[in-house]
Amino acid sequence: MNSQFKKGVLELIVLVSVNKKDMYGYELVLEVSKVVDVNEGTIYPLLKRLTNENYFETYMQESTEGPSRKYYKITVLGKSRLKELKKAWQEFSDSVNEFIRKSDC
Repeated sequence: MNSQFKKGVLELIVLVSVNKKDMYGYELVLEVSKVVDVNEGTIYPLLKRLTNENYFETYMQESTEGPSRKYYKITVLGKSRLKELKKAWQEFSDSVNEFIRKSDC
């Protein structure tokens, strides 16, 4: 996938994923990687920003497979942001698809 396309939808994909269930960082990397090719170095700064903007809150949970994990939980503000981004994405993708359908390609 084109890196500019990926950059534009990454926040939406992360919000959708965490809206489904609380997730820890590496689990989120694996989930997002099902849609776009990403690594931890891309996801963790985004998680920090989304947390700083109050779209996520975090909590620690014990793990049977090692140290405690930091989980990300979507907030009410995050759900509002998700709704806004989903609407914008739908309008954008509909416009692009319509433009492509009308082209002579």
